[in-house]
Amino acid sequence: MNATHRLVRLVRRPDGLPTPDDFTLVQAPIPRPEAGQVLVRNTHFLVFPGLRTLIGGETGDVPLPPLHPGDTLFGPAIGEVVDGPLEKGRLVLHLQGWREYATPAATECRLVGGGLPDPVAHLAQGSAGYGALTRLAEVQEGDTVFVTGAAGAVGTMAGQIARLLGATRVIGGTGSPQKAQRLERELGYDATVLRGAGFLGRQLAQAAPDGIDVVLDTVGGELLTASVHAANRGARIALVGALDGQLSPNRAGGSAPAVLDTYRLLTRGITIAGYNGVDHPDVEAEWETRFGHWLRAGDIHFPYTPVLGMERTPGALPELIAGRSFGASIVEL
Repeated sequence: MNATHRLVRLVRRPDGLPTPDDFTLVQAPIPRPEAGQVLVRNTHFLVFPGLRTLIGGETGDVPLPPLHPGDTLFGPAIGEVVDGPLEKGRLVLHLQGWREYATPAATECRLVGGGLPDPVAHLAQGSAGYGALTRLAEVQEGDTVFVTGAAGAVGTMAGQIARLLGATRVIGGTGSPQKAQRLERELGYDATVLRGAGFLGRQLAQAAPDGIDVVLDTVGGELLTASVHAANRGARIALVGALDGQLSPNRAGGSAPAVLDTYRLLTRGITIAGYNGVDHPDVEAEWETRFGHWLRAGDIHFPYTPVLGMERTPGALPELIAGRSFGASIVEL
């Protein structure tokens, strides 16, 4: 085993959206596990947009600590146990990504079993979409479902989940014509609307001529505004993200204002609620069981964009924010 490893640290708090120069790849001694800790050699870790909020410092409502200059980035990771109280060679899921070797506490590690056919699928961001569509929006047979941010880590999974739960028509919102084509061709979306192309109301009316019954919103902003206008009576809107504000160059990642027509919310009896996994502790196990079944049956796909090697990690978050990934963004070591 090499005596050193590489990790990614925050150089400075960005002025606006982060750039590769705001991060640095550092060589450091491989940490030695203390009592109760496990030494893990990471194989994959997730690049998640929530880092923008942690770097921006607006973390008052976030159950994760802020990142300051000099701190090592972190996030969901999969790795192989090298030393410590857990069985050597076992794969574990933990939160110390952005480094080649990690020392999480054994109690903070989750053993990766055979529930999913590919260990990397444990980094899929489908749990939030599944929980929102089964606990808040409760998709019914025959529903028309609109997913905003449909080409992202949550959205690429949510559209497929909605279909498997009984939705008759699934519409996606994205900002790229190329991604729109992939959503329809590869993931079974019936139609897509383009953010930033104007006339969103007209686009949605054409894509959903009978209106929308369920909205799974990961973005907010103009897509959420338009979805309220297209919503049917009794429609359910589940919020699982706020990327419009979180990834805005004019904000620090902790706010996402949107204009909603409260008159329509009132007169059409539309419900709107935010999904937080902490409030639904039973969802994770249920999701993994169904996800594994769907994967083995070929009913669902886990699309992700690989980031190959630690050398590319300083630019991984800026690339994600710039919209250059489809599905999840995962670093492969």
